Amino acid sequence: MKKLESSLLNMVLVLTGVAVVMGGILAYVNHLTEGPINEQKVKALADGIKAVMVCDDLVVTKTDTVRQNDAKGKELIYIIYQTQDKQGKDLGAAVESTTGGFGGDLKVLVGFNPEGQILGYTILETAETPGLGAKADTWFQKGGKGDIIGKAPAEPLTVSKDGGQVDAITASTITSRAFLLAVNNAYKAYKVTPAPDSETGASKKK
Repeated sequence: MKKLESSLLNMVLVLTGVAVVMGGILAYVNHLTEGPINEQKVKALADGIKAVMVCDDLVVTKTDTVRQNDAKGKELIYIIYQTQDKQGKDLGAAVESTTGGFGGDLKVLVGFNPEGQILGYTILETAETPGLGAKADTWFQKGGKGDIIGKAPAEPLTVSKDGGQVDAITASTITSRAFLLAVNNAYKAYKVTPAPDSETGASKKK
């Protein structure tokens, strides 16, 4: 068999063949893992809603999407999960809210009771410096130094450095501001959504 001559054309053909094969393998692996990954995300969200609403026995009766522009005109999207207990009593809602932190986007899930008080929260995604996301996930919890549980952000929550009532994470004022902004925005989005009727589960105006 005649040995292929080393040429630019041969090298291009070989590299193209390798790229096609590798692309096919990656597409196949992505197809295999897509389902399990989506299932994990759904389970993580369901567990997160129960955690922030401080209730294991609840149902999500309605999902709303609220779009608002921030001070710079950027559109922000909030997802509101209206919840009830098994007896049909309105528990409030869990709200997904995203804002920009020090290292990138910070997405939180915040639970509010019907009166607008914070029941709990969890960090869904963070691009902050490693360690800061973990700190934010505990710092503002019940008993934490920046405890916000039980507060109703009708008056926006701000860090003490800005004249507010919440202690910022040590040496992480920017992350703390981003977190509280996400919580304040979540509250605003929750308050503009119709409250569900406790008897029918349908939405009604507040």
